[in-house]
Amino acid sequence: MPEFAYSFQGFDPAVHVRASGREVNVSPKAAREVALAIRGKPLPEAIELLESVETMKMPIAFRRHKLKVGHRSELAGFPSGSYPVKTARAFVDILKNLQSICEFKGLDPERVKIIHSSAYAGRSIKDYTPRAMGRSSPNFHTLVHIELVGKEV
Repeated sequence: MPEFAYSFQGFDPAVHVRASGREVNVSPKAAREVALAIRGKPLPEAIELLESVETMKMPIAFRRHKLKVGHRSELAGFPSGSYPVKTARAFVDILKNLQSICEFKGLDPERVKIIHSSAYAGRSIKDYTPRAMGRSSPNFHTLVHIELVGKEV
């Protein structure tokens, strides 16, 4: 079993809390955009935002991967966006884990702010789809590592 390290430097156990999801089966592109959207937000506000994404009430702005993505009138400041429901569900699970870690350490979850959120590609699952004439086409799938670090302010 591999041992994973966090990309966040300067972790102080007295003031920081961290949680991660390793090799989560979500889109790496959507995970990057969701991580960017919740960075700098208080913990309850980030959970509320992602739960509204799950119910398709609020979209996430797609800043880097914006080609062939529709415009959303609900977004202010950036037109392209989408509703990454599966990714939002994975992030909510990790945020709730971060919230329970805050309570365990004696920190107030209402005052915890997300200071670091990252999502990057993990290992690739190789799969092949059979085609006609004995051929096959690759159907590779990339897993994602999600890291969240909060600090009580």
